[in-house]
Amino acid sequence: MVWARDSSRPAADDQGLRRDAVEWCRRHWPALRAWCVDAALVILDAIRGVAEGVWTYAGRGGPAVWRRAGGLGRTAWLALSERSSAWPARHDDDMACVERVRRTWADGPPGLRWAGPAGRVVLGLAVSVASVVGLVGVAFVAGRAAVADLAHSVDVGQGPLALPPLAQRSVAYAADGSVLAVLHDTANRQPVGLNQVAPVAVQAVIDTEDARYWQHGALDARSVVRALQADYSSGRAVEGGSTIAQQLVKNTLLNSERSIGRKVKELVLAARLERQLGRYGVLERYLNTVYFGQGAYGIESAAETYFGVAASQLDAGQAALLAGLIQQPDGYDPIRAPDAARQRRQTVLDRMVGHGHLAPGPARTAAAEPLPAKAIVPPQGRDYFTDAVRQSLLSDRRLGATLVARERALYSGGLRIRTTLDPAQQRSAEAAISGGVPQVGRPLTAAIAAVDPGSGAVRAVVGGSNFDSSQFDAAVDGGRQAGSSFKVFTLVAALEQGYSPGDFIDGSSPCVIPNPGGVPDPWTPSNFEGEAFGQITLNDATARSVNCAYARLAMMVGFNQVAQVAHQMGVTSALPVVPSMTLGTDPVTPLEMASAYATLAAGGIYHRPHLVDEVDGPDGRVLIKDDAKPQRVMSSQIAAEAGQVLQQVVQQGTGQAANVTGWQVAGKTGTAENYQDAWFVGYTPVLSAAVWMGDLSGEVPMVGVDGINVVGGSFPARMWSAFATQALAGTAPQALAAPDPGQVPAATALVPGQPRGSGAPESHPPVTTWCWSSCGH
Repeated sequence: MVWARDSSRPAADDQGLRRDAVEWCRRHWPALRAWCVDAALVILDAIRGVAEGVWTYAGRGGPAVWRRAGGLGRTAWLALSERSSAWPARHDDDMACVERVRRTWADGPPGLRWAGPAGRVVLGLAVSVASVVGLVGVAFVAGRAAVADLAHSVDVGQGPLALPPLAQRSVAYAADGSVLAVLHDTANRQPVGLNQVAPVAVQAVIDTEDARYWQHGALDARSVVRALQADYSSGRAVEGGSTIAQQLVKNTLLNSERSIGRKVKELVLAARLERQLGRYGVLERYLNTVYFGQGAYGIESAAETYFGVAASQLDAGQAALLAGLIQQPDGYDPIRAPDAARQRRQTVLDRMVGHGHLAPGPARTAAAEPLPAKAIVPPQGRDYFTDAVRQSLLSDRRLGATLVARERALYSGGLRIRTTLDPAQQRSAEAAISGGVPQVGRPLTAAIAAVDPGSGAVRAVVGGSNFDSSQFDAAVDGGRQAGSSFKVFTLVAALEQGYSPGDFIDGSSPCVIPNPGGVPDPWTPSNFEGEAFGQITLNDATARSVNCAYARLAMMVGFNQVAQVAHQMGVTSALPVVPSMTLGTDPVTPLEMASAYATLAAGGIYHRPHLVDEVDGPDGRVLIKDDAKPQRVMSSQIAAEAGQVLQQVVQQGTGQAANVTGWQVAGKTGTAENYQDAWFVGYTPVLSAAVWMGDLSGEVPMVGVDGINVVGGSFPARMWSAFATQALAGTAPQALAAPDPGQVPAATALVPGQPRGSGAPESHPPVTTWCWSSCGH
């Protein structure tokens, strides 16, 4: 049997078809040469299609084979056009051309006729062989041309692939091991090993994203053909044919550009990556890379976000939901789109059943599970303590040479941060502030910093009344005038020089203090609200907070010595050496003051205050460790003498409101000029804390607040007591160290401008008066 030309068909039609084909090839040849790589993949389906068509044609007659071939052609055409940006401009014309060819060949080859039924099989087989040989030949030639062209345009490098490190969250822990905060930028990710993921979750992902993962290579030709057919059936691109390795390469090494060059590069790199990491390594990296929505990257974070469990604890229903999210995290979000999420979960369960990885019964049970109603957000650390930790680490060059490097390490480096926070003390501090600041229609606020005297560990930080409304941390940053709470440094300086707590000093007001070269000269302070005192012991002058007594004492011991003692005990702020410094005119922070008083509680040993004990990298390597050595800055006898004096402040002086039942408390009140700042700083053997109160808007006098002018012995002392009472609850009371009486110098009268001991003590103390706002009487 032979083919013969059909004389009834005009020759002009054949010539028109040839002209159209030539013109189309001319216009699209550069892209066609590259697309042949994709077209070669269709050959596998083409062989099957032609064979099925021949059988159908031979058995039934008619144009079935041509409809089959036409459908396959249109499928390939549509899939290729969907995957290229070079065609849209002439897409309609090109499709019209194809449709013209299809109509011409709809009833069989044009210009030919059959020679008999028996020849149909022979001719069909011949057509099949010729078609296959032709397609293979075209694909081989075009593929070689495409590869040669791409070899010059696609650079995939040489040697092992260097995958970028996965951005992973850092976690800050409190001192008791509880999670304080999870720190990350855009990617909340916690990488885990493949053996830390529930097997049902691994299988759900494979069945959904790459069912033949363990059988195919870097390219799954069957999936590509299936995707082409699905795209053709729906009229748009609805299914991808990328393997897990290809997806991993696209997400980590390449951009989202849709071009044949990028696709070939993706295939080459995927093959290399599989050889380099192995199938298990690729799958593990993939599960830790993909995005699951709600800010969760990687399957561990996704399991926590949607279900509050680890990836190792996922059940079938949970695994199916997460596997379904990979394709479209926002569209299948169970919180925002529950109906779509439920349908997608069912699709994944059906696939698992179809592949024999889940029985129908458990699948029905999994499909009935309720969807998560809200995302489980880990602690974000929106509080003053965690913010102080952030600032501390971002300024620590051990974490990186530049701020950018430190930020990257903190938010993407997978750090494990062991902080000093005591959660119970932090809650007590927050409660003391929220319940202690009067609500009077003005922006009054307060701050607390608490330190462990034995280690310098900062146990609590509250920098204001409300972190959400003001992130400024008054406990750690800035600084306010400490008022009379600063007198402790003058007291210690005097004791170190051999002064006795029983020494008498002139406390009368006003007092004239020379200030050569300074302004004003002389400096003439007065006692608080005009309180009248005569000769008074250092012990009583401290308890009553007599300004003129301490102004004269500071002049005797030396202002430089006062500043030096303050720095040795823990004040790190700059201290201008001026006569008024003894009355607390230099700004300091509550953390500095709590640390300085902790030195007395520790028997004269200074422990540098720290918020972080240790920072470990994701590999367990120690990056930062607090290894500061304690320093003895005064003798235990001097610390005990100072502590005994400060106890009188709480027992019978200006700080009685700071008393804690069952505990010995030593401390000092402080009130800045014009009632702008008010303090109480105190300690027990196991706790040192400073409370500051002021106006958030600046140095504004706190007068007429709940009917009083705010001083250190009022609201601050009460907040200190409330905090310490709760913080020390459950701890057995301990006594403060007492000085050795035999080492305490004998009392004498102090005379300004003369060495100690040149005067004689008064036979009896003078009668003195003081006002309510100073000491509570």
